[in-house]
Amino acid sequence: MRAPGPTRRDFLRGRNADPPLRPPWALAESEFTDLCTRCGECERACPQDIVRRGDGGFPEVDLRGGECTFCGRCADACEAGAFGSRAERPWQLRIAISDACFARRGVLCRSCGDACAHRAIAFRHAGSPIPAPIVDAQACTGCGACIGVCPADAITASPEVTA
Repeated sequence: MRAPGPTRRDFLRGRNADPPLRPPWALAESEFTDLCTRCGECERACPQDIVRRGDGGFPEVDLRGGECTFCGRCADACEAGAFGSRAERPWQLRIAISDACFARRGVLCRSCGDACAHRAIAFRHAGSPIPAPIVDAQACTGCGACIGVCPADAITASPEVTA
């Protein structure tokens, strides 16, 4: 198993150190890439059109275009066994809101909170008259509904890396 952080290829291409976001229920990265045949069936099965061919032809999820409804069609379409049990949690994502956020810059905006059906984003005054968003990691499902609606492109989702 490879150590967390960027690969040499990623480093030379100037890529982010975070691993790509795989479809929900995908196995651990090394297992997933070993088993995935890059057939594209999971991409074609996604009704939200958020599963796309990524680096090396492996499927990645792009939540900027919509949210994941966790319908499971991507996992069901895989004949290679690259997905785990749908009885498990679909994925562990870390949602981050950067300082590019309008509310954190003093501009009233609640787009992300309005889009979150799980009420995982709350707004609190933090020494400013404009409340800023705070993500409740326990309530967040990682669906990504908040990402595409952010007018500042300040929200990202990345897989939690476990040691």
